[in-house]
Amino acid sequence: WEIKPHRHEALLQVFWFEKGQVEMLIDGQAHALRGPGVILVMPLAVHGFRWTSDVKGIVFTMRESHVRTLLARDESLRERVLVSRCVQFAAAHRKAVKTAVEALHEEQTQHAPWRASAIDAAMTALFVALGRSLPEPAASPGIGDRSVLHVQRFRALVDERFREQPTLGQFAAEIGITTTQLNRVCRAVLGHPALAVLHARLCLEAQRELAYTTLSVKHIAYKLGFSDAGYFTRFFERETGHSPSTWRKEQLARQ
Repeated sequence: WEIKPHRHEALLQVFWFEKGQVEMLIDGQAHALRGPGVILVMPLAVHGFRWTSDVKGIVFTMRESHVRTLLARDESLRERVLVSRCVQFAAAHRKAVKTAVEALHEEQTQHAPWRASAIDAAMTALFVALGRSLPEPAASPGIGDRSVLHVQRFRALVDERFREQPTLGQFAAEIGITTTQLNRVCRAVLGHPALAVLHARLCLEAQRELAYTTLSVKHIAYKLGFSDAGYFTRFFERETGHSPSTWRKEQLARQ
């Protein structure tokens, strides 16, 4: 069975499947996965699936803002798990994740006393299990933990506020570093300057709006914080090599 590409404005989804296979498209990237595994889809990510008939699993739908509140104590956990991804589990982590999935499913389907608190606890336990199951992110030689945390915080702020198009100075001040330091850590950890992170996020959202809505280019430009549609068009052409209208036509032809 198939789920056509779509997206959710404020909801994240966790798909756990014990058996079967899935082919998926997340923001234009194709993936294939065989169970047992987990697919995590963040809000606004355009996603579609094609499952085999023998698939068996559970899907949880959660409000992202609530999950971030639950995980507020552990920023490193939040930044690690709250990313659209597909995870094929090795045997060493399979039991812990499956146990957490089953515990959350049980709390959601029964109506025992203090249900809301129990669900919150089970959701937290699931994300902890997922975080522990993921491989340690690779770090380049000489890059310290503090630099990585600064970049993680910056990317989270960009995700939250890209439509406002804050200055790099505003981002840096919120992180507690200077603009020069922000650029330095982005180059060290990501290999490109901080402004490229903001531009990539704006471009991704523009592509989502062009491909999956019928909004005009002018409306999309204003929605993304551009005061002038012509400047938005030039920005999009610089990032993708195509005008917004041409890019939209090509995407519609592929669907």
